[in-house]
Parts: sequence; structure tokens; C-alpha cells
Amino acid sequence: MDKRELWIVALSESISKPGHYALILEDTLSKRRIPLIIGSSEAQAIAMAMEKLQPTRPQTHDLFHQTILKLNAVLVETLIYRLEKEVFYAYIIIKTATGLLEIDARPSDAIALAVRFGCPVFATDDVIENSAYDFDEKTRDKRGSYAEYTLEELEELLNKIIKKEDYESAARVRDAIERRQKK
Repeated sequence: MDKRELWIVALSESISKPGHYALILEDTLSKRRIPLIIGSSEAQAIAMAMEKLQPTRPQTHDLFHQTILKLNAVLVETLIYRLEKEVFYAYIIIKTATGLLEIDARPSDAIALAVRFGCPVFATDDVIENSAYDFDEKTRDKRGSYAEYTLEELEELLNKIIKKEDYESAARVRDAIERRQKK
């Protein structure tokens, strides 16, 4: 099974699923992106760990992090290994004195732990192939510049990007539309 490393590139509120968040992961080699819709508590757990914020009392992911450490084990990686009916499946890989343990987990929980341990997040080639979109093609449609788009094409592109919940790209297209409308 071939796998590739992913980076977290964005975390923002989901427009398509109110009360949820969009976690955007990027394949470090191809720069293709995978959008994951996650719950608000998992989004908070990921954001807090990324910002290195310490709650006054341990949250669930902090508790699990400390439990793994107290057992003289360490999380070495997370792997998003399957996509079935728009549901992602993941493992956390824990190194213990007796070897590696592969434990089933929701991707959002696995990523929340990965951020705490500073370990890599991977996805199988199959998951990337079936869920990722090409960031450059989608945002620039191989034209090279937003100036080459008509206003109507920019608005259509913005709608497509929002449906994919890539809000960083959406903000850039929105800005291009606003600049064009001011002219």
C-alpha cells in the first residue's frame, strides 16, 4: 500500500454543513487537496493543538495523548486508508515496547492526536486519487491569471471552490471579483 504525507492547510467553518468544519489537507508532493468535514469539537481540538493552547483542564484528545505517553508509547503516524460512501477511515499507529499497534480511528480524531504528537499524517494513494482535487487546475483553470477570466467565469469558479470548501482559494477569487467590479 503506497501512501503520501499530507499537511493541514486550512480549517474553517463549513458552509454546506452548518455546525461543522472543513479541514483541508494537502498532498505534499502533488499539492492536491482533500476536504474533510469534521465536527466542531474535533475542529477545536485540532486548532488548539496547532496554536499550542493549553486548556485549564485536559480535553479528550489531551487525555489520550497523556495516556499514550504514560504507557511509554508514542504515536508515530496516522493513516487515512479508505474512503467508502463519502466516509473516510483512518488508523493511528502507536509504537510500544512490544511493537506497533494499528488502531481504528476517525480521521479527525487521528489528526487531533497527530498534531499533539507532532507526527505525520498520511493517506493512501487510493484515497488521494478518489477524494483529492487539483488546487492549481481548479483555481486557475490552467489560464495562469484571474485577469483572463470574464466576471461571469470568476463567479462560476467561486461557486465551484466554495462547494469544495477551499476557503483560502475562494477568498482570492472573491478579491479578484471585487477588484473587477470596482473598475
